[in-house]
Amino acid sequence: MSAITHLDAQGAAHMVDVSAKASTVRVAIAEAVIDIGKAAFKALTTGSAPKGDVLATARIAGIMAAKRTAELIPLCHPLPISTVAIDVVLDKSASAVRLTATVKTTGQTGVEMEALTAASVAALTIYDMLKAIDKTMSITCVRLLSKSGGKSGDWQR
Repeated sequence: MSAITHLDAQGAAHMVDVSAKASTVRVAIAEAVIDIGKAAFKALTTGSAPKGDVLATARIAGIMAAKRTAELIPLCHPLPISTVAIDVVLDKSASAVRLTATVKTTGQTGVEMEALTAASVAALTIYDMLKAIDKTMSITCVRLLSKSGGKSGDWQR
């Protein structure tokens, strides 16, 4: 097991110094699933949700969240993000939405937290936009699917 890099020798939290690391292309993919009731799923898929276009708003929210991750997660580095994509898969049989966030940068540290934040906030936005119809929605399975680039190499779930 590797050392916990966000703690110094005295156990105090600190931001990791990445200045000596080489800049490389880094990509991370994360997902979140939101289980919703049938009425909310129908409103989502027919465009009849009271607050408007749920999926377009969720995509924008996810992109914005990825760009602001360093403001939300205390020890994250602000990164020059090259691209963020939010893909949506509707599962009618399960009445669920699977959101996949792909984030890319060229830099000295990875974008796993940005991808996780993007997927989470996209799911939270769906919840917010449909909560008038269904307050029992559940956001589940927020997880990293893969990452590439950097010293630690590639990883896939």
